[in-house]
Amino acid sequence: MHDEIRQLRKRILEVSHLGHDGNLQSCFSSVEILYALYHGGMNWDVEKSLSPGRDYFLLSKGQSSLALSVVLESLGLFRPEEVNGFCKFGSRFSMQLDRTKFPEGGIENSAGSLGHGFPMAVGMANACRIKGTGNRIYVLAGDGEMNEGTMWEACAFAGGHGMDNLTLIIDDNDSIGRMLDLSPLRGKLEAFGFTVFEADGHDVKSLLSVLKLCRDVTGSPQAIIAHTTRGYGSRTLMSDNAWFHRSPDPEELGLLKKEVDAFEKGND
Repeated sequence: MHDEIRQLRKRILEVSHLGHDGNLQSCFSSVEILYALYHGGMNWDVEKSLSPGRDYFLLSKGQSSLALSVVLESLGLFRPEEVNGFCKFGSRFSMQLDRTKFPEGGIENSAGSLGHGFPMAVGMANACRIKGTGNRIYVLAGDGEMNEGTMWEACAFAGGHGMDNLTLIIDDNDSIGRMLDLSPLRGKLEAFGFTVFEADGHDVKSLLSVLKLCRDVTGSPQAIIAHTTRGYGSRTLMSDNAWFHRSPDPEELGLLKKEVDAFEKGND
């Protein structure tokens, strides 16, 4: 599992290098969360990517679109040669993904402006409840994104209606302190009617355990505050915020790959 996750991070670097763009710090902070969701955390697989009975995953923090693309590529949904066209003219793989360009499934919402994905997820969860289906809706947001008013309007609606088929995962990589500090985030979510769990966002076993607990909750939506580090997995990306939005040149690509290979949990 650890080797698979290293390969995902190195693949993110490769694709970013090829496309001359990328939000690498955001992508690296969310890798384990995405891995956990697509490796047992929710009811989804490639063969049933369009099944009406599947669980739905929405990416609200669009900065992690490249990470999601690479995870779905690793599962066999997307061809590597096509993902290699990231951010190139005519490619459907871009900094923010457009769901209308993916008829094979996997991309459930068009990512872009922050504060949109989670309200969409709440609407989908409500629709599933009205229809009486068993679908669960999962959504990944950033902690900084929780500054958006639409996020809290959606929280009020979801909590007020007891949407227990909805799980909000917050990639809490300390972006929020750079803007408006909303701590304690847990207390605020609980006040809106959420059952709140916390997890090590870089520990797949911890994430899978908490995702299982969420499925057992009745009568309320769930929120997982996943504690992460921006750029996790590379010393350079963790220490230099210039990497929030840039891609590596050939020399930097080699260096960053070596850092990913050498990185061990606890180095942070």
